[in-house]
Amino acid sequence: MTEQIKYDLDNPDYYENREVSWLNFNYRVLQEAADDRNPLLERLSFLSIGTSNLDEFMMVRVAGLQDQFHLNVNELDSKKQWTPEQQLIAIADKNHENNEYQYTLYQELKKEVAKHNIHFIRFNEAPIRRQEKMKTFFFNEIYPTLTPLGIDAYRPFPSLNNKLIHIFVNLSREGEQQVAIVPIPQLVNRYFHYEENGHYYFINLEDIVTNFIETLFTGYTIESSFLFRVTRNADLDIQEDGADDLLTVIEDYLVERRNGMAVRIEIQQEENYDQEYIHADLEYLLEELGLLERDLYFVNGPLDLTGLGDAIDVLENYFPNLRYEPFKPVYPSELQTTNVFKLAEKRDIFLHHPYDSFKPVVEFIQDAANDPHTLAIKQTLYRVSANSPIISALKTAAERGKQVTVLVELKARFDEENNVQWAKILEEAGCHVIYGKTHLKTHSKIAMVVKQKNGRVHRYVHLGTGNYNDKTARFYTDMGIITTNEGIAEDATDFFNYLSGYSNQPDYHYLHVSPFAIRDNYIEDIEDEIQAHKANGNGHIIAKMNSLTSKDVIRKLYEASQAGVKVDLIIRGICCLVPGIPGVSENINVISVVGRFLEHSRIYWFNNNGDEKLFLSSADMMTRNMIRRVEIEFPILDEHIHEEIMEILKVYLEDNTKARYKLPDCTYQYVQNDLAPVDSQQIFMQKALNEGEQARTSAPRSKMTWFERLQNRLNKK
Repeated sequence: MTEQIKYDLDNPDYYENREVSWLNFNYRVLQEAADDRNPLLERLSFLSIGTSNLDEFMMVRVAGLQDQFHLNVNELDSKKQWTPEQQLIAIADKNHENNEYQYTLYQELKKEVAKHNIHFIRFNEAPIRRQEKMKTFFFNEIYPTLTPLGIDAYRPFPSLNNKLIHIFVNLSREGEQQVAIVPIPQLVNRYFHYEENGHYYFINLEDIVTNFIETLFTGYTIESSFLFRVTRNADLDIQEDGADDLLTVIEDYLVERRNGMAVRIEIQQEENYDQEYIHADLEYLLEELGLLERDLYFVNGPLDLTGLGDAIDVLENYFPNLRYEPFKPVYPSELQTTNVFKLAEKRDIFLHHPYDSFKPVVEFIQDAANDPHTLAIKQTLYRVSANSPIISALKTAAERGKQVTVLVELKARFDEENNVQWAKILEEAGCHVIYGKTHLKTHSKIAMVVKQKNGRVHRYVHLGTGNYNDKTARFYTDMGIITTNEGIAEDATDFFNYLSGYSNQPDYHYLHVSPFAIRDNYIEDIEDEIQAHKANGNGHIIAKMNSLTSKDVIRKLYEASQAGVKVDLIIRGICCLVPGIPGVSENINVISVVGRFLEHSRIYWFNNNGDEKLFLSSADMMTRNMIRRVEIEFPILDEHIHEEIMEILKVYLEDNTKARYKLPDCTYQYVQNDLAPVDSQQIFMQKALNEGEQARTSAPRSKMTWFERLQNRLNKK
């Protein structure tokens, strides 16, 4: 009998570092800018998205590690066993590679868009008459907003605003050397643009300012100047202990965050730099900002490519062919002849956004607000849109005398200021507003409407994987259900009472609620699948999520693989699990789908020897979601919805267009096979359009599944 080899599942080689894995994800975002199957303006947009993603990563993840490094905290990370400094070195190495790749793409795309009469040019490349117009624009619109900041014994090094572009200026007069910094304020648009003979030209505002910089320093000679941008720590601790009013604490925190420690400096490269000047200036900046050389990034193009969004907003009106074909989310056909509540009384409703319209979710709150039978509305809010119809409906409900309880999560990162304002507005309207649980973020997506009809109380519950945000629902893929299931409604009631009052976590019948319960139940379900496989040989787990970092979950998935269970993981972003390790994870397949829409739904399925278990959740399998957040995982009990979600998972696993699979060396490769092209997001769009068309024509339904019908159409093409 062959002795079974035992593997140490704590071996650091069996894990990928969380931060490096995230940088690999952002590289996949940049790959979309390189993909010539995407329309040209969308490729520019992916460059902008990559920059925005990286800014947040630097402000939060890198900032936290730098804090540990500066405080000489040498605690090892749980998976790779790296110190904070080792992680910072690995991040810098990978990030410098990504930075070079991003700006190489930018220069290539500049040439591509020029073929379509779109030109990103420098000030001195514009004709003289246009330069004169820019001069007028500078003195009328920009000059009054500029504040040159001299640095000397009487004027200390200034506080440089986070993510703002600045000009560093070397000056001289009569042999005396001086330095100054000029912040460039964020105006409405990043560009001065004009059209001429069917050609569209864009000049960065900072380039215009640089060309007239001498007007700020009369009597001095400009020896040299360069553009730079500082990124600051935005991951400051919120001191909740002893707080009488979390609203006030958050407002103070927002002020403090503006002056966080610097974590990165970016320099715009120029051909005419005097290297001796620039080297000394950079050393000076690094010292003043408390940064190391690894925190310094040179960029071969304009700083802050998020500004490309301003150009795209202008160009899409003239070049609609260079954007994705418009897609309007489809309003579900079954709701065209009835309302959400009447249909929910008959059966559960399933919504797959952005393919299905978000409108039924909005109507769920709006109709409840206007229905005289409504007694109460309870809802959690994490991120909402600027002119949220959900907020408006909740206000209406309160003003009409209904009991409205809203949990507004004030600690939703980078939405704190918005949520503070929403909390105040809802309170003024008469809503009972709560801010969550101490030291926990409430990330759950749940709403409950309570009505009284015919002498009985009826409860209607919406549960989802994504935010109650009508804007992001257009480009985030999410799922949700509306149900009147009594067991789920009872759990929802207990959940809201837990949030608003003083009690321990209730014993739920259907919902799994973190902290801890989601992780613990998921690990139990994996163990059940292992035992079912040993007994029946048909073990199979499928999970779709944004990120996987929980070591406890990864270890259990390794155990499942070792037992022979087939594991398919669809993970858009961070994945600390390493597939394909002999004896450890050879039965695990990991793919990442990055495309037009941001994959955001979380789906967890277990074959369970044919007695399948299927859950949707607001939570990823991340350490923070498991222990520092209030999250909900909920079962899919409706047989038809279960079947539809399984077909959706099947499409994801067959994607050979936008899917990349993870290799044992932690690199990703596009799925390549000889099968007909399958673009999962394109298929879901087509499905929604087909069903919308079918509803309009009242065509008889085929007995085939929607995926089989769609495959037949594709094969005919």
